[in-house]
Formats: sequence, structure tokens, C-alpha cells
Amino acid sequence: MRLLELSENGELSFTEFPAGDTIPHYAILSHTWGAENEEVQFEDIEKGTAKRKNGYNKIQFCGNQARKDGLKYFWVDTCCINKSDIRELQTALNSMFRWYQKAATCYVYLSDVLDGVSDRDDELSRGWKRDFRKSRWFIRGWTLQELIAPTSVQFFSKECQRLGDKESEEQTLCEITQIPLKALRGSPLSDFTVEERMSWARSRQTKYEEDAAYSLLGIFGVSMTPNYGEGKESAFSRLRRKIKRREVDLTRQHIAVEPSSSFYMDESTKTRLLIPNQMVEGNRPPLSEEQRNMLFDSLRFDQIDARQRNIKKAHAKTCKWLLTKPEYLDWLDATKLDEHNGFLWIKGNPGTGKSTLMNFAFTTTRTKMKDRIVISFFFNARGDELEKSTIGMYRSVLLQLLERLPALKCVLNSPGLSTPSTIIYHQWSTESLKALLEQAIQLLGKTSVICFIDALDECEEPQIRDMISFFEKVGELTVSSGIKFHVCFSSRHYPHITIRKNINLVLERQKGHEQDIMDYVNSELKIEDSELAKQIREELQEKASGIFMWVALVVDILNKEFDGGRIHALRQRLRDIPADLHQLFCDILTRDSQYRDELILCIQWVLFTKHPLKPEQLYFAILSGVDDQPLQKWDSELITMDIIAKFILNSSKGLAEITNSKAPRVQFIHESVKDFLLKEEGFKVIASDSLSSFQAQSHERLKQCCRRYLGADVFSHLELSGKLPKASSSQAATLRENTTGSLPFLEYAVQNVLHHANMAEGGGISQASFIQEFPLRNWITIDNLFKKYQVRRHTEMASLLYILAENNMSNLIRIHPSVLSLFDVEAERYGPPIFAALATESKEAVQAFLEAHVANRSSESGIFQLDNKCPQDGNKRKFGRDFKFSKQRTVLSYLFDFGETKLLTCLIKTGQVDVDWKDKNGQTPLSRAAENGHIDIVKLLIETGRVDIDSKDKNGQTPLSWAAENGH
Repeated sequence: MRLLELSENGELSFTEFPAGDTIPHYAILSHTWGAENEEVQFEDIEKGTAKRKNGYNKIQFCGNQARKDGLKYFWVDTCCINKSDIRELQTALNSMFRWYQKAATCYVYLSDVLDGVSDRDDELSRGWKRDFRKSRWFIRGWTLQELIAPTSVQFFSKECQRLGDKESEEQTLCEITQIPLKALRGSPLSDFTVEERMSWARSRQTKYEEDAAYSLLGIFGVSMTPNYGEGKESAFSRLRRKIKRREVDLTRQHIAVEPSSSFYMDESTKTRLLIPNQMVEGNRPPLSEEQRNMLFDSLRFDQIDARQRNIKKAHAKTCKWLLTKPEYLDWLDATKLDEHNGFLWIKGNPGTGKSTLMNFAFTTTRTKMKDRIVISFFFNARGDELEKSTIGMYRSVLLQLLERLPALKCVLNSPGLSTPSTIIYHQWSTESLKALLEQAIQLLGKTSVICFIDALDECEEPQIRDMISFFEKVGELTVSSGIKFHVCFSSRHYPHITIRKNINLVLERQKGHEQDIMDYVNSELKIEDSELAKQIREELQEKASGIFMWVALVVDILNKEFDGGRIHALRQRLRDIPADLHQLFCDILTRDSQYRDELILCIQWVLFTKHPLKPEQLYFAILSGVDDQPLQKWDSELITMDIIAKFILNSSKGLAEITNSKAPRVQFIHESVKDFLLKEEGFKVIASDSLSSFQAQSHERLKQCCRRYLGADVFSHLELSGKLPKASSSQAATLRENTTGSLPFLEYAVQNVLHHANMAEGGGISQASFIQEFPLRNWITIDNLFKKYQVRRHTEMASLLYILAENNMSNLIRIHPSVLSLFDVEAERYGPPIFAALATESKEAVQAFLEAHVANRSSESGIFQLDNKCPQDGNKRKFGRDFKFSKQRTVLSYLFDFGETKLLTCLIKTGQVDVDWKDKNGQTPLSRAAENGHIDIVKLLIETGRVDIDSKDKNGQTPLSWAAENGH
């Protein structure tokens, strides 16, 4: 090991400690690399040129801090490894975890976190905590082990000010990284499953793609020879093989436990789990362990638990009453399962605090009931699509079950699920997920599972009805099989969904809930203790009507009044505040007209964004709509995350919040805000339009914000020098990272400008001029920049029609002047625009193309009767995202192969295709149509007068003989 020493005059020198020597106590530095030519390298120390590099400052800091802590030596990764010595580099990569683990202390230097200490120099005056959460140190691959391995980890700002340590900031670190407290506190990493440890690194980035795997060697206690250039997939494949024995051991441990264990399985269950391949039917080869792991990993999605992590922790004195309620105790009582089939349903009005109560129940149950597996899903109507759909719920619940019981991964071998060759393109469906979850639950044996599913009303009603039906069926099966599977739902009262056996608990009827509100008011309403204060608290309690959200908002308002010295006006202010939650929202929005344009645009963005925005994205999105100044790069030292948070708070008048998650997003403080604005037409307090007009106008305005970012001036901010680097290269990753860091809104703008235009067109606002003037070449360049896979990039010659088809922009397709060019083959991976729509399952786009052909041939509108005359084959091949067009084939041949009869009709009627071509077997389109009984296609081909009805294929068969042979 090679250690550094810093002399009094700032000179750096090395001391070598050969293997086997006693190594003295040393400090170790953790940081994020800047440009490689600015970091101090091994050669710089040897030549004495270290001070010329920008990276010298943090090395000097490390040396000085080590001296303050009584340590003579320290270690820094940029310069303590001679990277020109391959053997030394290999040794270092495999020893890194151990070196951090054995360090006396680890200094984390956060170059993007400013201390922000004011003259007061107290905790409240510091603005670093929000920047701390956003630091890029938390998303780099190598820093994962640098956080976990050392016992002592100290955090320092850019100014070298100490911010805290791993112990003092453990809760914040847990929230940011999603690493369990046990792991942060030094519990053996073997206590955590392989997949759990893999998940800690899943969203982290590395400069070289292979390092994503190499940086995990210490986490799994394995060694591996680095092979840069092998690619990420190969590196992970080797890593998986290295730790395979460990996972097998974990699986056996789960299966072969003693009967007294909490996760005991009976012999029949063990037998089924130990022979996973028996579930594979037919001739399909079973999936390998690596393939099952790939399929397992595909269950995971971004923001999978974002809603649950963002729910504010219950107030110290609240929610505890639930744990002693007879309904709750009966639900958990295994002897009473046949009375309720394992279901408890908590219902309450909007804003009563159902999610807070569910989160309390989930975390408390998970903490106290170590002998049971406790899982959860919190629907989130304000989140991404998978957060508010049952397909996301099934994926999350199944993932959690398989994580806790790896032996259950055998269900991934189920027939019809996936083949080894299609795993990488696997698209989960609701039905396949339900089947797998049911199988996994039936294999639980004597393992008890408790599942919490919150906010059913934040998912579409048909999906929830289907989900309840599924769980009812599962509940009946588990009770009859003696399996302990408990589910707790929560929702509003409407819509009402009947479930035959369950326990109901209505929140607003509970005395414990009323006491919770009283305790909250007494604790959080800081207006001193006086007779007037007592009366105000009583009036507030009475006026609340059990709505916790209303109470929290009003307490905040009254506290501000009191802090302004207006104690005399508190009672009147309380009486002026509407008792209805929606009226309160109205009052908040209309109380003053300051920055009204920002308010309207902020509301429009949070309401109608394609997916929830990051705080910095929303900040610049709003500025792009209200600020006429030229686009500027984000200076994060000037415009800090703290400033952005204040801007969003003021722009939304407190009705929007930044989620407290690893990847923060902006959303309304509660789903009832969205209900007020849309369902109750509360938007009229900021706009006088009808609902449909308001939605269309909003999308038009958001489109304009995005469109501004596609102008020529944006290219002056991009670090582009000629051709883009390969999408999967480290150079491209760095370019994407730098671009996102300087222009946070650009990625959303390029990926969603067409979406907002499409929605505006659908709402009646013409986009004809937008289509005509769209800067397609600029769009392709920027969109390609953000693509992580080369195959997903477009050529410079891609048409706008192809782009619209691929992205399902049906409204824009209808008004595109070249809409009838759907069959024109382009130099893109899917070929013609219509295949781009089919491959991406863009059904509305396909329909738009068909309608355009009908409109063009109005006398032949019978095309849509083909559904009845020529029923589609339910077992026909499907286009998929893995489809790739071959120029060796024709569009017509593909349509025959995939059984797209309506599109075949369209293509044939154009008269621009050879309808008598022969395939490799000598069959013509007429022969193929006759063979498959497509009577309308046969008639259409004959009517063209351009086919040989007696044409023979290589087997000597004619179209007529094919029809006769198949009974047509």
C-alpha cells in the first residue's frame, strides 16, 4: 500500500508499505473526480508538479485535516495508485473496499455543497442540507463502498467546513441512498441479499461502464480481474458468476431452516422450490440463473417506492391507537383468517391522513414483527405511470416477495413468460404478473406475509376492481391452504367496491383519530399558553371535521400570523378561513395577485407534465415561460437547491412540494389539490376557461416552453464538437451528465415537446404551423444526445412522420401533410413509419394512419369492416421493440407475416406495390392469402388485375389448391 504525507510547506511525498508490513493509522479521501487532466496523478507526485493541478486543493485539505486529527498518513485514489502498472491497478481495484474499511477515518469532500454559514453560524442558518441531498457524490458508483466500508465517515463542504458524520446524518443518508440503517451502522453485508445490495448501486453512474460492476467487488467480498473494454453486461455476468455460490447458499438457508424459524416451509413446499425447472412445460429450455436474475431485475422501476418514502413521518403522539384497535388485531389474528380472508380496509375522506396512518402501520409492523415478511405499495396519482397503475403495484409486490425469499424466483420459469432469447426485451403484462404473484403466494408454505396497499383511489377504478377481484381469489385460496397472507387496503369512500369478506375501519369515526388532531394542534400551533390560545385550539379542532390536511395548512397560516405579532387577529383569521378543504385551497390561491403568471404556469406544469419534474427542471421550465432573457446555463453555486425550493414554494403558494426521495420530484402536497383544480374546476380561480379549453391551453403553453429549448441558441451551451460519441460510451455518458447539469430542463423539453403539441391539437388548438416550422434536425441531434443506446438513435434523415409514429402522436399524425407516406421505407431501425408505430405498440398512431387512408379513399370506407370479415388471428406474430427492418424484404411481405390485414388492404390499394412477388418458397401474396382464408385480400388482389391466379410455388401448389387444402 502506498500512503501520502503532507509536509509543513505543502510538499507531498509517498511512503511504501509492502504486503505483510504493519500499516500505520491513516485517513482516506472520498470525492468525485473532475476532469482527469485536472486531477493529481501518481506522476505529478513523483515529479513535484501536483500544485499545478486544480485537484491539489482537495489533497491538501485531506492532508491538513489528517494532521488535525493526529494522523501522519493519508490515501487518495487519484494519485496513490500507479495506473500505468496493470498489476498494481488490478490489486488496487480488488483491495479498495478493504483499504477504506481499515482507514482510521474517511473524509468525504463534497465539491458541490456550499456550507452557507451566516454570521449567526447556527444549524438553522445553514443552507447546505438541500445541496447535500443533491450532491453528485451520492450517484457515483465507487462512492457506495466508500460510504459503507469505513467505520468513521466525515462530510466536508467545498469550503472544507465539517458538515457532520455518518452517525449524525444516518437518517438523511438512509433516505438519500435507500441503504438500510443496519448496513450504514456496520452490520455484516452478508445479512443482506445479493439483490438488495445490487439495488443500492442501481441508479449510480460510473465513467467507464465496466466500473459499475468492478465497484461492487468489495460489497460482495469477491475478487475479479478488471478487463476494460469487455462492456458492462460482460462485467456483470462475470460478477454474477463470482457471487453465484453465495446466492445459492442464501437460497438453501431459506429452504432448509428449522421448524422453529419464522420462515419455515413444509416439505411439499421445499420440494416444489428445489425443482424449479419442473414448472417449464413443452420444449422451451429453462432459464439459467443469470437469465432469471435479469427477468427479476426487470420488475424494478424508477420511483418504485417514491410515494411511501415521501410521506411525512407520523407526529410522535399520533397513529398509535391503531395498533390496539380490535379490528386491527383481528386482522392479524391467524385463527380468524376464515372470517375476513386476511383483508382489512381502512377508509376515510380526502385529507384525513390515511397514507400517514398506513405508513405508520407498515413501518411499525415491519419493525416489531421480525418473524413475518412485511411488504407494501403506495399508489401515487401524482407520480409516473407505474406509480398509479396496478401493473406497477404487481411488479413492486412480486419484487419484494422474491427479494425476501429468493427461493421463490423459481416462478420466473413459468411457461409462456419469456424465453432466453427475449428476456432483454421483456414487457410485463398485468395477467402474467398476477399469475406469478399467485404462484409465489401459494409457495409460501408456513411463511406469514403482511401486505399494505395504500391509496386505491389514486388508480383508475377498472384496474382497482380487477385487483380486488384478484386478491379475493388469492385470499380464498390461501385460507383454504392454510397460508397466512394478510392485506390492508386504504382508500377514500368513493368509489365503493364490494369485497365479500373483510374488516372495515372508517377513519373519521375513530376517537383515536380525533385525539391525533388534538395532539397535533397542541404540539404544532405555537401561540403560547393563554385563555385565548386555548379557545383558538378548541375552535380549530371543531372546525377541522377530521381533515388532517386542513389542520396542517391552517396551523401554518396561524403560526405566521402569530410570528407577525398579530395575536389579536388570530381568532378572526381562523374564522375567515373556509372550513371546506377545497375552499381553503381557493383562499390560498386568491389571497394576493403577486407573481400571478408564475403561479399559473407552475400549476399548469405540475398538473399537466408528462411525468413529475425534478425541482431544477421545474425552475427552468417556469423561467422559460415567463422570462424573455436568453437561455442561461445553470450556475448551481448561484442558484442553489435552497433557492429553487423557495421559488417553487412561492410560485405554487405552498400547494406544491419537493418529494423527500433519492430522486426528488415536484408534486402537489396532496391529491386533493389536483381534485380541487380539475374535478371541482378550481382552476377557474386562476383561469376563466372551460376545463377542456384550460387543458388544451395549458399544453400549448407547456409546448412553447419546451419549443424554446430547441432553438439555435441552445447549441451554444452544448459541449458538442462534431459527431456525437457512441451512445453507450463513457464520453456520451459524461456529455449527458454535463448537459443535464448545465441545462436541467433540456432533456424533458426535447422528449416531450411533441407530447404537449399532440395534446394541444387534440384539445382543438391547431398545430399546423408548429408541424411546418418544427426544427427537426435540432430535435434529432439533442434527442440522440440523451439516448443511452445506439439502436434507439435516429439518423439525420429521419422524417417527422416517423418520429410521430414511433411516439404515438396520433393527433399530429392526422394533420401531417405527408400522412399517406406511412409505407415509405426510411433508413431507421423499423423502416417505414407504420412499422415504427406497430413495433412500439402505438395503437392510436396506427388508427390515425388507417383513418387517413379512409379519408383519402372515401368511396372505399369499407376498410374498417375487415374486422368482421377477416378476423385477426389471436396467435399471429406481433411486432415488438426488438423488430428490425431488413431491406432484403418488402413491406408487403412483413405485413403478410404479421397478419396485418387492414394495413395490407391499405398498401394494396395504393397501387404502388408489386402484388405478384414471390417469397423464398415461391408463394405469391395471393397464394398466402388463399392459404390463410383471407377472402377480402384474395378478392382485392384479383381485382387489381396484376396477379397470376394459377401461379405455382416450389411445391407445385396454386392459390386454389392451398385454399382447398385448408378448407377455405
